[in-house]
Amino acid sequence: MYVQLREILRSHITTKLTPGAPLPSERDLSLRFGVARMTVRQAIDALVAEGVLDRIVGLGTFVSRPKVDLQMKLTSYSEEMQRRGMVPDARVLSFEEIGASAYLARELQIDEGTPVVRFRRLLLADKEPMSVDENYIVAHRVPGFVDGPPPASLYQVLSEKYGLVMEWGEDTIEATAASPSTARLLSVEMGSPLLKIQRHAYVAKSVVDYSVSYYRADRYKLWVPLQRPGLRSPRNYSPNRFQAP
Repeated sequence: MYVQLREILRSHITTKLTPGAPLPSERDLSLRFGVARMTVRQAIDALVAEGVLDRIVGLGTFVSRPKVDLQMKLTSYSEEMQRRGMVPDARVLSFEEIGASAYLARELQIDEGTPVVRFRRLLLADKEPMSVDENYIVAHRVPGFVDGPPPASLYQVLSEKYGLVMEWGEDTIEATAASPSTARLLSVEMGSPLLKIQRHAYVAKSVVDYSVSYYRADRYKLWVPLQRPGLRSPRNYSPNRFQAP
């Protein structure tokens, strides 16, 4: 019985509802289809397990939003979202010069207390919060940076104004839970799963940009092409491969 109901709900979701739309309550569905609430719950649980639906405690069950493939490469957020046909936007949370803490000094390979530019933003796509990004750049590499307005595209300004073109980088990716402040910014529940990505971006052998980003796990999936060392890839990874669904 629940399998039949699952397929009826799946058809209704794909033809009648849009991503993010709420699903009727278990009680309403039970009355509508004349089945027990346990049967409704089994059908919904199956669709949640498949990623068709998202259950948010205290709020209800909603149609899942398609996830964006998160491709690891040294491009700006604006470039990535525009390439996917989405409208990028950002809300600046801080743009200031600070003294490097012991932690930042270690990551940027500088002395503690060295002036560092901190650029923290809430990044959006199609007006929806997607990630919180914190970038740290050694101040002497970008003189006068904080005297002007915050950049719309960080890497573009670093390249065009300061001649700093990121040549290579290293990412560390781990799972984490949303803190109260990050959850508010990303419009998710406290403790919701996030992707935490720490990046060291280099020009030659020097770290120019150290960043920490918190991505909504319900909106991103990580896609990493793999290749055996020394072998040419038989595939042509077209940019269209990474279009958001």
